[in-house]
Amino acid sequence: MRILVIGGGGREHTLAWKLAMSPCVEKVYCIPGNPGISKVAECVEIDISDNQALLEFAQSNKIGLTVVGPELPLANGIVDVFTAKGLKIFGPTQAAAEIEGSKAFAKALMKKYNIPTASFEVFTDADKAREYIRNQGAPLVVKADGLAAGKGVVVAMTIEEAIGAVDMIMRDQTFGLAGSRVVIEEYLTGEEASLLAFTDGFTIVPMVSAQDHKCIYDGDKGSNTGGMGTYAPAPIITKAMLEQIQLEVLQPAVDAMRAEGRLYCGCLYAGLMITDSGPKVIEFNARFGDPETQVVLPLLSSDLATVMEACIDGKLSDIEVKWDDNAAVCVVLAAGGYPGGYAKGDVITGIENAEEVGALVFHAGTAIKDNAIVTSGGRVLGVTATAKDILSAVKKAYNAVQEIKFTDMHYRRDIAHRAIKKLNN
Repeated sequence: MRILVIGGGGREHTLAWKLAMSPCVEKVYCIPGNPGISKVAECVEIDISDNQALLEFAQSNKIGLTVVGPELPLANGIVDVFTAKGLKIFGPTQAAAEIEGSKAFAKALMKKYNIPTASFEVFTDADKAREYIRNQGAPLVVKADGLAAGKGVVVAMTIEEAIGAVDMIMRDQTFGLAGSRVVIEEYLTGEEASLLAFTDGFTIVPMVSAQDHKCIYDGDKGSNTGGMGTYAPAPIITKAMLEQIQLEVLQPAVDAMRAEGRLYCGCLYAGLMITDSGPKVIEFNARFGDPETQVVLPLLSSDLATVMEACIDGKLSDIEVKWDDNAAVCVVLAAGGYPGGYAKGDVITGIENAEEVGALVFHAGTAIKDNAIVTSGGRVLGVTATAKDILSAVKKAYNAVQEIKFTDMHYRRDIAHRAIKKLNN
């Protein structure tokens, strides 16, 4: 079988790497891919927002399974286009992808179907949003309604910060049309966790739990990013907690989408806050998380292509999805200035050395220039290590990080700090 992976970041590198291992896979293509992906797949330069060009490529190259990485093609209806032509594609339809594409839709769905989440209000008028903030007080969470590449969320600890977030999103249109509406939420306290799950629209199978590190600096300080590192499994998700999340969040979400006429097939990502009163949903995403994928898929012992086909065929309940009893840690290496403006084109050295000490190096923002691998994004590389436990995986990952160099490279030095603290108590 020939497989096509759509996307060109660290998540897609991980997907292509894992799919290339499948005994049923003859060849992997990736659009557009990156230098790291080119080691496991043939990379093709096509605009991922061009549904017709993607369809023509899949048809002419006899693609047996297409896997969509980023949210944008899903929101653009790529799954509907492929399915209409009888092509197998892993991911939700355009209607189902609205669970990520509109935070207002997702919050209304959760409210209607009693899925635990923070209380909220939705605003299309900035003046009314500001008035609500003044009456409500802080802290609050202010979110752009639409897709904002993981950056349209402001945790505001003061009224002034919350009003500033509304102005940034609605008046200044920092996130474009994504900010035509804002969702203002209750501030939740607890510990965050990510739980991805495979689903065929009826059955839902959770993956290994993970915990992302959104803030740019150690100690969870500074601006939000797309994710500076992650680890799996997350100790906060005990066996009992996992069962509760499946019963109260994951299964109800899939059932709700089906009841709304939006059968959800693919990967459902639940961003959770584990509060004193139980798990609450911060957000749903309609695809694999990044960088969670970089620690979850290395622990998957089942064949990924087989699991994805079972989801598409409505037969997920017929297979057993198995996981390694290990731990994984991913440290993201970022360009200087990220998550603000950053330079591109800086030469990267030491990737092969990092791989030789036992790490997996997933390319997120790299390019080729003058036969050298150079930086081309804010999050440049994800250095992942697996080991028998979290502590060993942390040590292995950071040993590998020391081998890699590029100008103004920076990274968090405390990935998995919550898990380590729990282990030490």
